[in-house]
Formats: sequence, structure tokens, C-alpha cells
Amino acid sequence: MPVLDLQQLNQFLAEHFPQGDQYGVLESVGRGSAVMRLAVSEQHLRPGGSVSGPAMMALADVAVYAALLTRIGPVALAVTSNLNINFLRKPLADADLIADARMLKVGRMLAVGEVYLYSGKAAAAEASDPVAHATLTYAIPQ
Repeated sequence: MPVLDLQQLNQFLAEHFPQGDQYGVLESVGRGSAVMRLAVSEQHLRPGGSVSGPAMMALADVAVYAALLTRIGPVALAVTSNLNINFLRKPLADADLIADARMLKVGRMLAVGEVYLYSGKAAAAEASDPVAHATLTYAIPQ
């Protein structure tokens, strides 16, 4: 059972990270996992009709942050200390981006998570090939 459920996490993010909704919408959470969806629009595209790297990194970051909070609770000052992303294929410009995040390890001071990004309207579990994969480390305040 997650420390924070979907409703509690959405409320926490609205209060402490109100700009976060520009990076996607939280669709579901579990203990140490989160799924987010970004409705891709013109502001997320780069020349050539591809979703920009910064848009994909922001979605990945917020998704892992949400997954982390399901384990540690409402800790506003947990911050990203490392983000590594591999862009695997060009995402569709006219489709949502879906982030499927999960925590790999949650310690007292550091947490490591991963996220797969998918392009399309289907749920992440139904999508075929990821467009990106990222690993993130978060520093947890004492």
C-alpha cells in the first residue's frame, strides 16, 4: 500500500509543486510506482516535429518524484541529484507521452528510480517500444 494514494499525491503536488501540471498528469500510483501522461502540444515540440528532450526529461523527473513520494510520504524538499536519460526512438508528435516510473531503491538519504517513456494513446503496459529510458537519483532531506 502506498504511503500516499493518488488523490493525496495530486493534492500535495498542487500545493507544493503547482507548476508540475505543465509536465504531465498523474494517472495512477502504487507503492513505489507512478504513471503520468503528458498531452503533447506545440510547446513540447522541437524543429522536425519531435518531442523535445527537456519535455521528456521533465516528465521523467516528475514521474519518479511521484513514485518516490508513494514510499517516503509528503517530503517537499526531496530533490533530484542525478538524471540520466537515453533517447531510444523518435516519439510521435501527435500522441501523448506516457511515463511508467518505479523506485529501484529507497534508502535514508538517497533513492534511485527508473522510468520508461512511451509514445501513444495506450496505457504504458500496452505500449510496444519505449521512446526513452531514464534513471534518477533523489537526495532525501534528513
